[in-house]
Amino acid sequence: MRVPRLDTERLIVRELRAGDEIADVLGERRDDWLRWTVNSYARYAELMQPPYGERGVELRDTGRLVGLVGLVPSLGPFGLLPSLAGGPGDPRRFRPEVGLFWETAPEQRGRGFATEAARALIGHALSELVLQRLVATTEHDNLASIAVMRKLGMRIETNPEGEPEWFQTVGIIEAG
Repeated sequence: MRVPRLDTERLIVRELRAGDEIADVLGERRDDWLRWTVNSYARYAELMQPPYGERGVELRDTGRLVGLVGLVPSLGPFGLLPSLAGGPGDPRRFRPEVGLFWETAPEQRGRGFATEAARALIGHALSELVLQRLVATTEHDNLASIAVMRKLGMRIETNPEGEPEWFQTVGIIEAG
């Protein structure tokens, strides 16, 4: 199970390749991380696991890598959220969900690239991978990320306990 190349109006969402320049996105060249990510695509597929990992977000017209988007394991206290509460046990206990990740190079932010790439990945994940839902987590003060969640049509929920810090605001989108 692999995520194929996804084409949007302005972007190509694709698996990363050895030699991709990710410094503009992540702030430094991270050879070990890139090598591990590239190798993980085949390993997850061989193990019949979800296609976790980041994909490159490339401009169609120039081929420049301007961001990352991906599916990631998201382990958090999801039972604390109003729409995901219920069931036995302590709602603070961590449970797994499939998370949605995005990052855009600082000089490329504010152009809608994260929203466009994430929308393509959501479409694939909910229809082709037949996932029930995807989540995205962030801090209350990450207004740009929360804006992307809203543009994607995610339901925004707040962790009533406020901790852990990265789990203060949660976006949820479910298969329709």
